[in-house]
Amino acid sequence: MEDFRINMSSELNVPMGSPAPPPPCSDPGSRGMDYRDWVRRSYLELVTSNHHSVQALSWRKLYLSRAKLKASSRTSALLSGFAMVAMVEVQLEMQYKYPKVLLISFSICTTVLVAVHLFALLISTCILPNVEAVSNIHNLNSVNESPHERMHRYVELAWGFSTVLGILLFLAEVVLLCWIKFLPVDSTVIRNGTITTRATSGHAGWQAALASTMIMVPVGLIFVVFTIHFYRSLVRHKTDRHKQEIEELHKLKVQLDGHDRGVQLL
Repeated sequence: MEDFRINMSSELNVPMGSPAPPPPCSDPGSRGMDYRDWVRRSYLELVTSNHHSVQALSWRKLYLSRAKLKASSRTSALLSGFAMVAMVEVQLEMQYKYPKVLLISFSICTTVLVAVHLFALLISTCILPNVEAVSNIHNLNSVNESPHERMHRYVELAWGFSTVLGILLFLAEVVLLCWIKFLPVDSTVIRNGTITTRATSGHAGWQAALASTMIMVPVGLIFVVFTIHFYRSLVRHKTDRHKQEIEELHKLKVQLDGHDRGVQLL
C-alpha cells in the first residue's frame, strides 16, 4: 500500500505529505500531469475558437443577406417606378403608324420589368423585417433565430432578379422607348394637305433611335461580361478561403493527433 502511494505521488509529481500543488512548469513535456493539462487546455481553446468562428460566420452571412435584401428593395422600387412612369408618360403619335412588333415588344418588356422588380421587392419586404429584428439583438446565439439560412434561396433569387435580370430588362426598356419616342420624328411630310411618309431609314428620328441602340448594345454586353467576371471572382475567393480554412484545420488535427499519441505514451 505504501509503495502504491509512493508510485502515485511520483506520477503526479506531488511530494508525500504535502497538499500544495506543484509549481508551474515551463516545459509542458517535462512532467506528465502538466503535459495532460496543457493538451486539455489547448483542446478547449481550439473548441472555443472554432465555436466563435462558426458564430462569426453565421453573423457575417446574416449581415450579407440583410445588405442584399436592402439593395434589392431599393433598386427594385426605383427601377419599377421608372418603368411605370415611362409607360404612362410616353405619348404615341396618332398620325404615325408604328410597327406592330415594336409596340408589342415595348408592352411585354415593360410588364415583365415591373413584375420582376415587384417580385424582388415582395421577397425583400417579407424577409427583411425578420432579419433586421435579429440583427439588432446583441447576442451571439440569437443568430440562430434569423430565417436567412433557410430563406437563402429566396434572398439570392431577389438579388438576381433585382440586379441582373431587372437591369437587363431596364436597358431593353430604354432602347424600345427611344425607338417609340424618336421614330415618328421627321417621318412625315405634309404637302398640300396630304401626309406622305418618308423612307424608314432616311429621316432623323430613325437615325437617332439607331444611334441609341448602337450605344446601348455594347453597354449591355459590358454589363453581362462584368456580371460573369464578378461572380466568378467571388466564387474563386470563397473557394480559396475554404481551402485555406481546411488546411488550417488539417494542421490542427495533425498537432492534436501528435499530442494525443504523446499522452498515451505517458
